[in-house]
Amino acid sequence: MKPLYFSTLLLVILSFFVAVILNIIPLKPIPALIYPLWIPLILIYWIMVLPEHIHLSLAWILGLIIDVLHGNYLGEHSLALCVIAFLAYRFYLQFRMFPLTQQVLFVFILLLIYQGLLAWIQSMLSVSVALRWVWISLMVSALIWPLLQRFLKINPIDMHH
Repeated sequence: MKPLYFSTLLLVILSFFVAVILNIIPLKPIPALIYPLWIPLILIYWIMVLPEHIHLSLAWILGLIIDVLHGNYLGEHSLALCVIAFLAYRFYLQFRMFPLTQQVLFVFILLLIYQGLLAWIQSMLSVSVALRWVWISLMVSALIWPLLQRFLKINPIDMHH
């Protein structure tokens, strides 16, 4: 495994920290409909860019943080994040070759799996699940993928250190 430059490591840590903060912002119902899924997006991004440095244990810990902060059953988000992280690892080489439109579609599918798993888990736990408008957040999340790529782009030298 190649070591990371400090600036890259700092960017990774900062992006996850900001994603957690954005995840806990209380929103009114209408803005919540279009709010991106920040934590899964950031996790997918860094797996695609630095797969040898981002581990499933990070996905599990992030999921536990979400569960604790939102008062959910422990493990709901951890399982969903680990599944999409595994799929991202599985396809990261192909993903890098995809044109941007296919990347957006792939991210949408991963986020759909994430939301589907959460809905399934919550229905198994007899928690009421409102899926009627969830597709809006999925679309917004997938459509901001190109912006996320531009904003978090790291120096190519960092990847070939």
